[in-house]
Amino acid sequence: MPTNADDADEFGVLQSKRNATRYQILVQIAERQPAVNQQEIADAIGITAQAVSDYLQDLIEQSYVDKHGRGRYEVTKEGVDWLISQTDELRGFVQHVSEDVIGQVEIETAIATTAIEEGETVSLTMRDGVLRAMAGNTGDATAVAVTDAAAGQDVGVTNFEGVVDYELGSVTIVSIPPVQNGGSSAVDPERIAELAAAHDLLAVGGVEAVAAAETVGLDPDIRFGSAAAVREAAAKGLDILLLASTDTLSKHTDTLREQNLSYEVVDVADTS
Repeated sequence: MPTNADDADEFGVLQSKRNATRYQILVQIAERQPAVNQQEIADAIGITAQAVSDYLQDLIEQSYVDKHGRGRYEVTKEGVDWLISQTDELRGFVQHVSEDVIGQVEIETAIATTAIEEGETVSLTMRDGVLRAMAGNTGDATAVAVTDAAAGQDVGVTNFEGVVDYELGSVTIVSIPPVQNGGSSAVDPERIAELAAAHDLLAVGGVEAVAAAETVGLDPDIRFGSAAAVREAAAKGLDILLLASTDTLSKHTDTLREQNLSYEVVDVADTS
Protein backbone atom coordinates (compact mmCIF):
# COMPACT_ATOMS: atom_id res chain seq x y z
CA MET A 1 0.00 0.00 0.00
CA PRO A 2 1.39 3.47 -0.85
CA THR A 3 2.93 5.40 2.04
CA ASN A 4 4.73 8.39 0.57
CA ALA A 5 3.26 9.99 -2.52
CA ASP A 6 6.13 12.48 -2.81
CA ASP A 7 8.52 9.65 -3.70
CA ALA A 8 6.27 8.25 -6.43
CA ASP A 9 8.70 8.74 -9.31
CA GLU A 10 11.96 8.03 -7.51
CA PHE A 11 12.14 4.46 -8.79
CA GLY A 12 10.87 2.77 -11.94
CA VAL A 13 8.54 -0.21 -12.12
CA LEU A 14 11.50 -2.59 -12.23
CA GLN A 15 12.89 -1.26 -8.93
CA SER A 16 9.75 -0.60 -6.91
CA LYS A 17 6.95 -3.05 -6.17
CA ARG A 18 4.78 -0.06 -5.33
CA ASN A 19 5.35 1.57 -8.71
CA ALA A 20 4.81 -1.77 -10.45
CA THR A 21 1.38 -1.97 -8.81
CA ARG A 22 0.58 1.65 -9.64
CA TYR A 23 1.56 0.96 -13.26
CA GLN A 24 -0.78 -2.06 -13.45
CA ILE A 25 -3.65 -0.12 -11.90
CA LEU A 26 -3.20 2.79 -14.30
CA VAL A 27 -3.24 0.39 -17.23
CA GLN A 28 -6.41 -1.23 -15.93
CA ILE A 29 -8.09 2.16 -15.48
CA ALA A 30 -7.07 3.25 -18.98
CA GLU A 31 -8.58 0.05 -20.41
CA ARG A 32 -11.85 0.35 -18.45
CA GLN A 33 -12.45 4.10 -18.08
CA PRO A 34 -14.63 5.87 -17.30
CA ALA A 35 -16.64 3.17 -15.46
CA VAL A 36 -14.10 1.43 -13.23
CA ASN A 37 -14.91 -1.51 -10.98
CA GLN A 38 -12.27 -1.69 -8.25
CA GLN A 39 -12.95 -5.36 -7.53
CA GLU A 40 -12.35 -6.27 -11.19
CA ILE A 41 -9.00 -4.46 -11.08
CA ALA A 42 -8.14 -6.22 -7.82
CA ASP A 43 -8.92 -9.60 -9.36
CA ALA A 44 -6.95 -8.78 -12.51
CA ILE A 45 -3.69 -7.88 -10.73
CA GLY A 46 -3.97 -10.04 -7.61
CA ILE A 47 -4.43 -7.54 -4.77
CA THR A 48 -7.37 -6.65 -2.52
CA ALA A 49 -10.08 -4.18 -3.46
CA GLN A 50 -9.07 -2.08 -0.43
CA ALA A 51 -5.50 -1.89 -1.76
CA VAL A 52 -6.84 -0.74 -5.14
CA SER A 53 -8.84 1.95 -3.36
CA ASP A 54 -5.75 3.14 -1.48
CA TYR A 55 -3.66 3.21 -4.64
CA LEU A 56 -6.41 5.10 -6.45
CA GLN A 57 -6.38 7.77 -3.77
CA ASP A 58 -2.61 8.09 -4.18
CA LEU A 59 -2.92 8.35 -7.98
CA ILE A 60 -5.58 11.04 -7.64
CA GLU A 61 -3.34 13.02 -5.25
CA GLN A 62 -0.49 12.69 -7.77
CA SER A 63 -2.81 14.05 -10.52
CA TYR A 64 -2.38 10.85 -12.50
CA VAL A 65 -6.09 10.05 -12.22
CA ASP A 66 -9.20 12.23 -12.16
CA LYS A 67 -12.34 11.12 -10.31
CA HIS A 68 -15.68 12.07 -11.86
CA GLY A 69 -18.06 10.62 -9.32
CA ARG A 70 -18.59 7.24 -7.74
CA GLY A 71 -16.86 4.51 -9.75
CA ARG A 72 -15.88 6.87 -12.57
CA TYR A 73 -12.17 7.54 -13.12
CA GLU A 74 -9.99 8.76 -15.96
CA VAL A 75 -6.22 8.73 -16.50
CA THR A 76 -4.91 12.29 -16.88
CA LYS A 77 -2.28 13.54 -19.31
CA GLU A 78 0.25 13.38 -16.46
CA GLY A 79 -0.76 9.79 -15.84
CA VAL A 80 -0.38 8.92 -19.50
CA ASP A 81 3.06 10.58 -19.59
CA TRP A 82 4.12 8.53 -16.56
CA LEU A 83 2.84 5.34 -18.16
CA ILE A 84 4.81 6.11 -21.32
CA SER A 85 8.02 6.76 -19.38
CA GLN A 86 7.68 3.52 -17.44
CA THR A 87 6.76 1.58 -20.58
CA ASP A 88 9.89 2.91 -22.31
CA GLU A 89 11.94 1.64 -19.37
CA LEU A 90 10.28 -1.77 -19.60
CA ARG A 91 10.77 -1.89 -23.37
CA GLY A 92 14.47 -1.08 -23.00
CA PHE A 93 14.88 -3.77 -20.36
CA VAL A 94 13.08 -6.38 -22.47
CA GLN A 95 15.27 -5.50 -25.45
CA HIS A 96 18.39 -5.85 -23.31
CA VAL A 97 17.26 -9.25 -22.03
CA SER A 98 16.27 -10.43 -25.50
CA GLU A 99 19.39 -9.28 -27.33
CA ASP A 100 22.15 -9.27 -24.72
CA VAL A 101 21.13 -11.91 -22.21
CA ILE A 102 19.02 -14.59 -23.89
CA GLY A 103 21.20 -14.43 -27.00
CA GLN A 104 24.18 -15.37 -24.85
CA VAL A 105 22.54 -18.19 -22.95
CA GLU A 106 20.48 -19.72 -25.75
CA ILE A 107 21.27 -23.41 -25.98
CA GLU A 108 20.82 -25.50 -29.12
CA THR A 109 21.27 -29.22 -29.48
CA ALA A 110 23.67 -30.74 -32.00
CA ILE A 111 24.99 -34.21 -32.77
CA ALA A 112 28.64 -34.61 -31.85
CA THR A 113 30.80 -35.94 -34.69
CA THR A 114 33.83 -36.22 -32.38
CA ALA A 115 34.31 -36.51 -28.64
CA ILE A 116 33.54 -33.11 -27.07
CA GLU A 117 34.21 -31.77 -23.59
CA GLU A 118 32.13 -29.17 -21.74
CA GLY A 119 33.53 -25.67 -22.33
CA GLU A 120 35.28 -26.68 -25.55
CA THR A 121 34.92 -24.62 -28.74
CA VAL A 122 33.23 -26.58 -31.51
CA SER A 123 32.65 -26.06 -35.21
CA LEU A 124 29.08 -26.35 -36.50
CA THR A 125 27.79 -27.79 -39.77
CA MET A 126 24.41 -28.90 -41.06
CA ARG A 127 24.11 -32.41 -42.49
CA ASP A 128 21.01 -34.48 -43.22
CA GLY A 129 18.92 -31.68 -41.74
CA VAL A 130 20.63 -31.94 -38.34
CA LEU A 131 23.09 -29.57 -36.69
CA ARG A 132 26.48 -31.26 -36.19
CA ALA A 133 29.30 -30.25 -33.83
CA MET A 134 32.98 -31.13 -34.14
CA ALA A 135 35.66 -30.33 -31.58
CA GLY A 136 37.89 -27.45 -32.59
CA ASN A 137 37.62 -24.02 -34.17
CA THR A 138 37.93 -25.01 -37.82
CA GLY A 139 34.72 -23.82 -39.46
CA ASP A 140 32.84 -20.64 -40.33
CA ALA A 141 30.38 -21.19 -37.48
CA THR A 142 31.47 -21.96 -33.93
CA ALA A 143 29.92 -22.38 -30.51
CA VAL A 144 30.84 -23.47 -27.01
CA ALA A 145 29.79 -26.87 -25.68
CA VAL A 146 27.81 -26.85 -22.43
CA THR A 147 27.85 -30.64 -22.01
CA ASP A 148 30.24 -33.53 -22.57
CA ALA A 149 29.47 -35.87 -25.46
CA ALA A 150 30.93 -38.86 -27.22
CA ALA A 151 30.79 -39.06 -31.00
CA GLY A 152 27.20 -39.71 -32.05
CA GLN A 153 25.66 -38.32 -28.87
CA ASP A 154 23.65 -35.12 -28.49
CA VAL A 155 25.55 -32.10 -27.16
CA GLY A 156 24.33 -28.70 -25.95
CA VAL A 157 26.00 -25.67 -27.54
CA THR A 158 25.78 -21.92 -26.94
CA ASN A 159 27.64 -18.61 -27.60
CA PHE A 160 27.25 -18.91 -31.36
CA GLU A 161 29.51 -17.04 -33.75
CA GLY A 162 29.39 -17.00 -37.53
CA VAL A 163 26.81 -18.59 -39.82
CA VAL A 164 26.28 -22.27 -40.55
CA ASP A 165 26.81 -22.46 -44.31
CA TYR A 166 24.47 -24.82 -46.12
CA GLU A 167 22.11 -24.73 -49.08
CA LEU A 168 18.35 -24.78 -48.62
CA GLY A 169 16.59 -27.86 -49.85
CA SER A 170 14.05 -27.97 -52.64
CA VAL A 171 10.62 -29.52 -52.94
CA THR A 172 9.32 -31.47 -55.92
CA ILE A 173 5.54 -31.68 -55.84
CA VAL A 174 3.41 -34.28 -57.59
CA SER A 175 -0.26 -33.34 -57.64
CA ILE A 176 -2.52 -36.36 -57.15
CA PRO A 177 -6.00 -35.79 -58.62
CA PRO A 178 -9.16 -36.38 -56.57
CA VAL A 179 -10.55 -39.87 -56.53
CA GLN A 180 -13.42 -38.91 -58.86
CA ASN A 181 -10.77 -37.98 -61.45
CA GLY A 182 -8.78 -41.16 -61.07
CA GLY A 183 -6.96 -40.54 -57.78
CA SER A 184 -3.77 -42.54 -57.31
CA SER A 185 -4.45 -44.65 -60.41
CA ALA A 186 -4.06 -41.55 -62.61
CA VAL A 187 -0.33 -41.14 -61.92
CA ASP A 188 2.63 -43.18 -63.18
CA PRO A 189 3.91 -45.33 -60.29
CA GLU A 190 7.30 -45.94 -61.92
CA ARG A 191 7.89 -42.22 -62.27
CA ILE A 192 6.98 -41.65 -58.64
CA ALA A 193 9.42 -44.38 -57.59
CA GLU A 194 12.19 -42.73 -59.65
CA LEU A 195 11.54 -39.34 -58.12
CA ALA A 196 11.42 -40.75 -54.60
CA ALA A 197 14.82 -42.40 -55.08
CA ALA A 198 16.31 -39.03 -56.06
CA HIS A 199 15.10 -37.18 -52.94
CA ASP A 200 16.02 -37.26 -49.27
CA LEU A 201 12.48 -37.56 -47.95
CA LEU A 202 9.03 -38.55 -49.17
CA ALA A 203 6.05 -36.59 -47.86
CA VAL A 204 2.35 -37.08 -48.52
CA GLY A 205 -0.65 -34.82 -48.06
CA GLY A 206 -4.16 -36.14 -48.45
CA VAL A 207 -5.67 -39.64 -48.78
CA GLU A 208 -5.09 -39.92 -52.54
CA ALA A 209 -1.42 -39.12 -51.94
CA VAL A 210 -1.16 -41.82 -49.27
CA ALA A 211 -2.72 -44.31 -51.70
CA ALA A 212 -0.26 -43.29 -54.44
CA ALA A 213 2.69 -43.96 -52.13
CA GLU A 214 1.31 -47.31 -50.97
CA THR A 215 0.67 -48.37 -54.56
CA VAL A 216 4.37 -47.93 -55.30
CA GLY A 217 5.34 -49.65 -52.05
CA LEU A 218 6.80 -46.49 -50.50
CA ASP A 219 6.64 -45.66 -46.80
CA PRO A 220 6.36 -41.85 -46.41
CA ASP A 221 8.79 -40.09 -44.08
CA ILE A 222 6.28 -37.29 -43.51
CA ARG A 223 2.58 -38.02 -43.33
CA PHE A 224 0.93 -35.80 -40.73
CA GLY A 225 1.34 -32.01 -40.58
CA SER A 226 3.09 -32.28 -43.90
CA ALA A 227 2.92 -28.58 -44.86
CA ALA A 228 4.88 -27.46 -41.79
CA ALA A 229 7.16 -30.51 -41.81
CA VAL A 230 8.09 -30.12 -45.48
CA ARG A 231 8.84 -26.43 -44.93
CA GLU A 232 11.10 -27.21 -41.96
CA ALA A 233 12.91 -30.03 -43.73
CA ALA A 234 13.59 -27.90 -46.81
CA ALA A 235 14.78 -25.04 -44.62
CA LYS A 236 17.33 -27.45 -43.11
CA GLY A 237 18.75 -28.42 -46.48
CA LEU A 238 16.80 -31.57 -47.37
CA ASP A 239 15.25 -32.30 -50.77
CA ILE A 240 11.68 -33.56 -50.50
CA LEU A 241 9.34 -35.31 -52.87
CA LEU A 242 5.82 -34.28 -51.92
CA LEU A 243 2.78 -36.21 -53.13
CA ALA A 244 -0.11 -33.83 -52.56
CA SER A 245 -3.79 -34.40 -53.19
CA THR A 246 -5.19 -31.59 -55.30
CA ASP A 247 -7.22 -30.17 -52.41
CA THR A 248 -4.09 -29.82 -50.25
CA LEU A 249 -1.78 -28.45 -52.93
CA SER A 250 -2.32 -24.73 -52.34
CA LYS A 251 -1.73 -25.09 -48.59
CA HIS A 252 1.69 -26.58 -49.28
CA THR A 253 2.72 -24.12 -51.97
CA ASP A 254 1.57 -21.12 -49.93
CA THR A 255 3.66 -22.32 -46.96
CA LEU A 256 6.74 -22.75 -49.15
CA ARG A 257 6.33 -19.35 -50.81
CA GLU A 258 6.02 -17.64 -47.44
CA GLN A 259 9.46 -18.99 -46.52
CA ASN A 260 11.00 -18.30 -49.96
CA LEU A 261 11.71 -22.00 -50.42
CA SER A 262 12.22 -23.46 -53.88
CA TYR A 263 9.67 -25.87 -55.29
CA GLU A 264 8.36 -27.20 -58.60
CA VAL A 265 5.20 -29.03 -59.52
CA VAL A 266 5.79 -31.93 -61.94
CA ASP A 267 3.32 -33.88 -64.06
CA VAL A 268 3.52 -37.66 -63.69
CA ALA A 269 0.20 -38.55 -65.26
CA ASP A 270 -0.11 -42.19 -66.29
CA THR A 271 -0.46 -42.09 -70.08
CA SER A 272 -0.47 -45.86 -70.57
